[in-house]
Amino acid sequence: MSVVGVIAEFNPFHSGHEFLLNQARLLAGSKSPIVVLMSGNYVQRGEMAIMDKWSRAQAALSCGADLVFELPFSTAVQPADFFALGGIDQLAKLGVTDLVFGVEDASLNFSYLGKKIAQIPPSHMDFNDYSQTYSTQYNEMVVNEIGSEINEPNAILGLAYAVANHNLGAPLTLHPVNRIGARHDDLLTRTGVIQSATAIRNIIVQETGLEQLKAWLPKGEVAALKKQPLYPNWNLLFPYLKYRLESASISELRGIYQMSEGLEYKMKQEIHLAHDFTEFLRRVKSKRYTYSRLRRLSLYTLLNVTQEDMLRSFDQEALLLLGYSKLGQQYLKEIRKTTTADIISKVDKKNSKAGTMRLQIRVDRLFEQLMKADQNFGRRPEGE
Repeated sequence: MSVVGVIAEFNPFHSGHEFLLNQARLLAGSKSPIVVLMSGNYVQRGEMAIMDKWSRAQAALSCGADLVFELPFSTAVQPADFFALGGIDQLAKLGVTDLVFGVEDASLNFSYLGKKIAQIPPSHMDFNDYSQTYSTQYNEMVVNEIGSEINEPNAILGLAYAVANHNLGAPLTLHPVNRIGARHDDLLTRTGVIQSATAIRNIIVQETGLEQLKAWLPKGEVAALKKQPLYPNWNLLFPYLKYRLESASISELRGIYQMSEGLEYKMKQEIHLAHDFTEFLRRVKSKRYTYSRLRRLSLYTLLNVTQEDMLRSFDQEALLLLGYSKLGQQYLKEIRKTTTADIISKVDKKNSKAGTMRLQIRVDRLFEQLMKADQNFGRRPEGE
């Protein structure tokens, strides 16, 4: 039996994601489950999700997913290589045999390229050119070593999946799928059936007519969006970040996860002068760091996630079940007998004291405060 997995953010879930799940269903057939590992209330590029994890999980279930698990914060808010490694590892533990993912060019042999990249000597990845970002130097190294230039965002993530899969002993068979419609960060196009998540988030944040979203989002998701008290974005979070940076000492900031090379001084200095988050990022930006890296660092700072917090979170990894279909429920009963994954269906005092769940619950407190709804305690996965 092929058990098909998808690693996703669904921020928010839209028609492009529905297309991907349809492709996964073609591979899985009617009797095999589709298992989704989805980022929770914080996403890889260093932002709060536009709507909560439970609503996004329900949207995925309504469009074909059978099991939706939360990808823990300690894996979800990471660079592509860590994000991919954690996702592949957890899917393999859940008995997933095949991974479906969207890319700009599905004709690329990702398994072959991933194997070649994984075999590059570590010494070739010791990047010391401070005039370029790590990702730029990495991409240049890849071109030199394998002769292929990969610079589209989804293709880069697909390569990260391939490298992670190879390093873990190739537990999954990779199935790249050509993305259709708008590209990753495209702005709104009135003619397209599939819009980019970026364009959709812009509509939501600007509140320029949520009714039009029905063309691209499931009806239930649009209804859930209308009920939200606000739509999380960095403009709303900036005052909290400003207070955090101004009130914390340099030694406290130095302990934040991924804080390095004196960035604590630069961030503390520039936060006084910036009027909004976009200006703050521009002031902190240098050729050494990408905007994604700086957004993630800002999020770690806002949530006070330290190096020690992140290390301790991996001592006991757990996956929170967000929802299931009848087929997913049947598969879950089977897999519980053999899986090494720590699956949590209900958050309680015992399982929330350590590991990924301990950190997850802590960082979700701010999301709960803003959204006026519990995200862990008192919540149970819902069937579709």
